Amino acid sequence: MRRLLDCFYAPYAALVLVLLIPPVCLAVILGPTLALRRETGRLAVRLMLLCIGVPLRVRGLQHLPAGSNLVVCNHASYLDGIVLTAVLPRHYSFVVQDGAGRWPLVGQCLSRMGVVFVNRSDSRAGAAATRSLMRKLHAGEALTVFAEGTFEDEAGLLPFKLGAFLMAARCGAPVVPAAIRGSRRLYGGGRKLPRWQPLEIHIAPPLHPEAGDHRTVAVRLRERVREQVLRLCGEPDRDAAEALEQAA
Repeated sequence: MRRLLDCFYAPYAALVLVLLIPPVCLAVILGPTLALRRETGRLAVRLMLLCIGVPLRVRGLQHLPAGSNLVVCNHASYLDGIVLTAVLPRHYSFVVQDGAGRWPLVGQCLSRMGVVFVNRSDSRAGAAATRSLMRKLHAGEALTVFAEGTFEDEAGLLPFKLGAFLMAARCGAPVVPAAIRGSRRLYGGGRKLPRWQPLEIHIAPPLHPEAGDHRTVAVRLRERVREQVLRLCGEPDRDAAEALEQAA
């Protein structure tokens, strides 16, 4: 029955998304203020999920602190960013790889929503982006980061990059562990078409950086946050699995 459902659902959901995404992007791009553009994006994502029949359950919103903080989430699908857009308050800015900024129409939409693009292959550009992000944290803004930096077809949580945690340590900003469940099956695993799957987002209480050397604090904070994200996401630990393979 599940396979039969997927056969009918996949083309329907794909058609709905193809029809809705362009006008949504245009509505966001034409919005006169950042607040309005972000609110348009939030409502549009919820509308799209409703139209394709995907339930969205959120737990732990009360854990989001006021003021400067970083939400660190697992990454399993191209949908993760837009799903979090529908859930997090509109004052959160998203940090994504700069390649997304070159996507036709979608890239301009992301830019107009205040997404911060980071080029990890260019050390100078990456350093400039980091300084810009730290200024945002010092100014009391909130950021959302996918600390794995990418996602793969195979299920499992990848190692976390250190950058977000160094920023948190230097700025004294709390880090909020979060996890998305269901997005890999909905539109991941290398598939060309979506499959029906409910979505869940779990948000844990914030973790605060300790006092001490920034790099040492960042490494410890990364470990603590990753433990929480691993517990919440329900996927295997790819970092531990790869370490065992190398040892064998």
